[in-house]
Amino acid sequence: MPSARDVLTPDALALLQRIADAGSFAAAARACGMVPSALTYRVRQIEDALDVLLFDRSSRQARPTEAGRELLREGARLLVEIDAVANRVQRVATGWEPQFTVAVDSIINRTTVLELCEAFFALNPPTRLRLRDETLSGTLEALTSGQADLALGMVVESADLAGFDVQPLGSQRFVFVLAPHHPLASQTEPLSDELIRRHRAVAVADSVQRGGGLSVGLLGGQDVFTVPGMPAKLDAQLRGLGVGFLPECLAQPYIESGRLVARRVERAERRVHVNYAWRKTPVASRGKALQWWLAQLDSAVTRTALLDRRLGGH
Repeated sequence: MPSARDVLTPDALALLQRIADAGSFAAAARACGMVPSALTYRVRQIEDALDVLLFDRSSRQARPTEAGRELLREGARLLVEIDAVANRVQRVATGWEPQFTVAVDSIINRTTVLELCEAFFALNPPTRLRLRDETLSGTLEALTSGQADLALGMVVESADLAGFDVQPLGSQRFVFVLAPHHPLASQTEPLSDELIRRHRAVAVADSVQRGGGLSVGLLGGQDVFTVPGMPAKLDAQLRGLGVGFLPECLAQPYIESGRLVARRVERAERRVHVNYAWRKTPVASRGKALQWWLAQLDSAVTRTALLDRRLGGH
């Protein structure tokens, strides 16, 4: 007996839909140019393989059973997917990557990234786009491990980047901020490390999968509340759950509205250089998705928007 996989072919699914549309086996047979017995035999093969009744034959009409309606729904979806796959394969042959993955560090403005994604999809490319949320050295690891094709927002200084192209996005000044009701808000500036150490810090977790990752701006022996990304760090500090450094462009609107206060500290000012990177490939052999993203990043306006949260929210 044929298996379900043997009988559930695209032609068979289209035939079942033709019967449902025609309303009877005889009408569907005429539309398909088949004799009714041949069409009935094919339907019986499918029903036997699935061990279900697909059409109610109690009258002269062919009404799909509940199982038949489910198969018709799923069959229609599969036929659309088959057509889409065929179209994607044909277009990938023109130089588009089947999938393109962008590792996005938590320092990057997500609104700007999604605007870029929107512009990319407007091209109707065959490439499936995937975003990965990363932080600190995890952003670099996603690229070097082959899990991403492009990394946005690398803040990790690494001399071991042979085989990769690295370009600057810009720099970020970090400011030490806290909620106005936090105990440190009333202390005399500049705040010493000894004083800060007595209070909980909010830190973003490094998303690196191997090793311990990086800890930035923390003091030895300090209590730490670890959160998954920069938006969560901002929220935690707004609530007074801890203190720490935030990108100036992210913190400034909240400083101006009084929801955060900035305090000078004894430590040197923190300024971080932010990069983007991709695996080195000859220009002639780069996929079209990579070419498109690199072309967008050639724009100083785009690079600024990726780092300035005031241009697109947080």
